[in-house]
Amino acid sequence: MGDNNWVALEEEDGKTYLVELVDKTHKIKGIGVINPHEMLNHLQLGDSIQLGHKSFVRLPIGLPELSKSMLRRAQTISAKDAGMIIAKMGIGSGYSVLEAGLGSGGLSLHIANVIGENGIHLTVEPREEHSNVGLENLRRASECLSEFPKHHHINGNIEDVVDQIKSIKSDFDSIILDLPQHKSAIGSVAGLLKTGGRLCCYCPVTSQVESSWEACEENGLTVEWAGELIERPWGRASRGGIRPVNGPFGHTAFLLVATKK
Repeated sequence: MGDNNWVALEEEDGKTYLVELVDKTHKIKGIGVINPHEMLNHLQLGDSIQLGHKSFVRLPIGLPELSKSMLRRAQTISAKDAGMIIAKMGIGSGYSVLEAGLGSGGLSLHIANVIGENGIHLTVEPREEHSNVGLENLRRASECLSEFPKHHHINGNIEDVVDQIKSIKSDFDSIILDLPQHKSAIGSVAGLLKTGGRLCCYCPVTSQVESSWEACEENGLTVEWAGELIERPWGRASRGGIRPVNGPFGHTAFLLVATKK
């Protein structure tokens, strides 16, 4: 592992690209037609390069660069919510995490970065067109991060693949559900939590929070926290100083965290 086969390039406007150093000429969206190995392999960290009409600087590859440059299909869980989920659940080095709803893998990148090479990360996704994108983002991360967990993936609805999950790992420190409906999923996987383990539901609307809360209690879990995190960006004012930027507070989702005691 490590980033020897990849380069992170940042434009002046902050847009970031992750480029694999393959030795062939091809088109890279946002950059142009180049041979990455010939054009970029010599760059040192901090070096600048002009490609067409754009100027880029080479950056080290970490979680921010992986997240900014990730391929996208399904809506991703933002860094704001990913950080809250990891903190509220206490996810750390060596943890075992079951994640249902891989999508494009936004949350998965954060989880992989935190649990490290001694961790176990099992993802489940019912839609293969989404998992193809999420798994590619995880492949990139596995080749760029200095540590990467043991990762397993299962395509299917989580309620239908519990036996497959158990064949890989019988219990988990953390279970995260990002699904259209959580109730049946909670009933299917609550028994896979270790004592003291935590389950989190990512819920775009309040009705999902309520049904998740009820399902957790019905399955012997204790709800520790439910709510949302508000993010308020600041920027430079035109007449000097800094201030909150104009615009509405965007809602991403409500979170619910429950524990097995």
